[in-house]
Amino acid sequence: MKLKKGDLVITLSGKDKGKKGKIIAVFPDKDKVTVEAVNVAKKHQKPSRNFQGGIIEKPLPLFASKVKLVCPRCSEPTRIGSKIVGEKKVRVCQECSEIIDKV
Repeated sequence: MKLKKGDLVITLSGKDKGKKGKIIAVFPDKDKVTVEAVNVAKKHQKPSRNFQGGIIEKPLPLFASKVKLVCPRCSEPTRIGSKIVGEKKVRVCQECSEIIDKV
């Protein structure tokens, strides 16, 4: 999986199509990611000793194929490639060939 925690992504399909958000968690074994303010469900939480209780909003994971990375330079949704620079492997934007960050 080429997506990482902290990446800015845009949702391609579903009820939240077109929303942008940062990745909160990545689950490579399930091929899913959790994005803030996308795919949010309301959960009725019972009060406990540590929590007051009530209705809380919880972001749920969605498939990684439903999101696309937004390039920091060209601000466009893009595919991710990889390139070896020196001895390091880096992620590269396929649209503008800008280095995104080190892998």
